[in-house]
Order: sequence, then C-alpha cells, then structure tokens
Amino acid sequence: MKNKAIWITIGVLVIAGILAFFLLNGKQEKQQAPTQTQTPPMGRGSGRDGANRPVPVTVAIARTGDIDVVINALGTVTARNTVTVKPRVDGQLVRVAFREGQVVKIGDLLAEIDPRSFQSQLDQANGQLMRDQALLANARLDQVRYRGLLEKDSIAKQQVDAQEALVRQYEGGVKTDRALVDNAKLQLAFTRVTAPIAGRLGLRLVDTGNMVRATDTVGLVVITQTQPITVIFSIPSDNLAAVINKLQDNQQLTVEAWDRDDKNKLAIGTLLTIDNQIDATTGTVKLKAEFANSDNALFPNQFVNVHLRIETRHGVIVIPTSASQRGTQGIFSYVVDESKTVSMRPVVLGPVSGNIVAVEKGLVPGEKVVIDGADKLRPGAKVEINFPGEKSGESKGSPRGDRPRGDRPHGERRQNRGNSPAESKGGA
Repeated sequence: MKNKAIWITIGVLVIAGILAFFLLNGKQEKQQAPTQTQTPPMGRGSGRDGANRPVPVTVAIARTGDIDVVINALGTVTARNTVTVKPRVDGQLVRVAFREGQVVKIGDLLAEIDPRSFQSQLDQANGQLMRDQALLANARLDQVRYRGLLEKDSIAKQQVDAQEALVRQYEGGVKTDRALVDNAKLQLAFTRVTAPIAGRLGLRLVDTGNMVRATDTVGLVVITQTQPITVIFSIPSDNLAAVINKLQDNQQLTVEAWDRDDKNKLAIGTLLTIDNQIDATTGTVKLKAEFANSDNALFPNQFVNVHLRIETRHGVIVIPTSASQRGTQGIFSYVVDESKTVSMRPVVLGPVSGNIVAVEKGLVPGEKVVIDGADKLRPGAKVEINFPGEKSGESKGSPRGDRPRGDRPHGERRQNRGNSPAESKGGA
C-alpha cells in the first residue's frame, strides 16, 4: 500500500510541473508580443517615414519644337561608275604610267603597249593608198582624153565607158585604202591605254613586260568614280507612297549617311531615284542617293546607316525618348506635378528623330516628365527632382526643387528657346 501511495504522489507532482511549465511560457509570450510590434527608432530609416521618403529622379520638360520625320535604313556605298581598264589590242606592255590609288581624269595616260607592229601596218596602208591615188589620177586624165576624142568621133563609145568604169573602180579602191589607213591609225592609238572615266585607280593588275590581249578578263587596273558617289538602300514598301508623293511634287529629299555605329554623320546628299519594283521576298524597295563626297568620307562597298528625311513638322510637343515607358496598359510617361508627386499619363507618340520623340496626345508644353529613375516609381509617389547633368540633391536650394534658370546647361536652354513666356514659366 505504501508503494502505491508513493507512485500516486509522484504522478501528481509530474502533472503539476507540466501545467506550471505551460502557464509560465504563455505569460512570457504575451509580454514579448508588444515589444516585437514596436516602431523602430526614427534614425534607422525604416517604417512609414522611410516608405514616404522622396525618390530621386531625373526629369525633362516637354517643349514645343520642330522634329524631322525620318526613315532609317541600312545602305551600301556604291561607286557611281566602275570600269575595268583592258587593252584593246594585243602586244607587250612596255610602260605603266600610273600610281596605285592615283586620282585620274578622262584621257590620262595609264599604260603603253609596244607600237612598232601597228606603226608598220599604218605605213603599209599609207603606201597602198598613195599607189591607188596615183592610178586614179591617171585614169581620170585618160577619161578626159577619151571624152574629147569621142566628141570628134575618133574612138568608140565603148572605150569611153570602159574608162569611166575603171575610174570608179580606182575611186572605190582609194576609199578602201583610206579606211585601212584610219583603222591602222586607230590600232596604233590603242597602244596608248587612257582613262575612260575620272576616278580613283585601284591596285595594278599587270606588270610591265607582260603580253596583254584584248580578250583578257583581268584587265590592267580598275577605276572607280567616287566623286560623286551613290548609296543604295532599302525601305519598307509601306513608306513608298510618302516618298513618291514628295518626288512628284519636285521636292528634294535629304539623305544622311552615318557610320556603322550610327554615331558619326559622314555625308549629306539627296535622293536620286527609286527602283521600279518591290522585292516580293522582303517587301522592300531599293532607293539610290547621291553624295558629293568631296572629302572622300564614303568608300565603295562601305556599309552605312541611312537617314532619309521625309518632312519636318513644326510646333509639335517633343520629349526625350527615355521619357516614354511601355506597360500592360500601353505607352505612358511619368509626369511630375507642382507638389512633386508623379502620375502615370498615357501618351500617343509620333515620329522619332535621334533621342527625341513627338507627342501627339497626352502632354502639354511645360510639364515635367521623368527620364531616369522611372523603374522605382508608382503613381502617387513623392520624388526629388534633378535635371540632366546634376547630382541628386543639388536642386534642394530652389523653393520648388528646380534649378535657377542660369544654372541649367546650355543644351537645355537651347531646347527651351522659342517657347512662350507661359510655357517657360510652367516648365521652370
């Protein structure tokens, strides 16, 4: 009985201990809960004050200006004329009279072929001509005598007719001889190879001493005409109507050639012509532009970026291209109001020229649009305004968060030039 009472006592004590343990833990959790929900100190930048802190952004002012409607394309520089200079007679090349890369004019001497055999042919033709001319002169004298004798009825008319036929025969022979002389002179002239066009010479293809023939396919040298020079490029067929309308109105369209990176402008020219058919495979049409190329900035077979200017629109609202954003709801821009609060504004964009784009609907001149830092924004957020080229916080000295007009970069003042006083005040 005593053992049973002991075990019962031990069981009661164990149960009491477990209950006391759970009761004590419950009290500690209730005491610690308010401490975990307390607001952290103000100096750490968390909580509501940190969430409402202004977001630094860079803004630009929507302004009224001009913008070019430009069609961009890829083009290939093509020489206006390309000629492979070949010999027109067979013979030994005795002289090369040009330097590789030389700029030549029409008729400049390029090479000489041994002329001795052609000179002898010319001499032979001249000798034959002189012999036939002497026979013709004698036949004409006999013709005059025979006609006099015929008038006196001293000879038969048949003899006179035969003499007249002989004269005509010699006249034909003289004409043939003169043609042979002219041909011999031409062949002799062909021994002097001259430039058929003006342009720049390429590398020499044949050296002095080699036998050259008129049937050679290689030629002596290649001449390319680079002043003026042309660029061939393709544009979508959808843009063809606008180009044709301008050409039919006798308007000269400006074409600019830029380098491969589209950063440096190489030359300015004009549109020359349009191809007569559309490529059914690509849906594009070829165009050719002409450039003076006085500084030789364009080189044959060079790849360039082409900017074809269709028209210039005046008095449109323009903003930097970086101010336009794309989302599920379409194209929009973040606009900053007078209280430095941003709102999301749907916009309808027009043509793009370089780093600016026209806005056809959605903005008015003088409004501030965010061009950097838009990825951190949401509608209704407070912002800290900065202009391009200044560091964050530089604009805090101005009462409205903007810089004084005199502190703006020269480029920004030039962009705002031409706005009305009301627009300038709204964009200040």
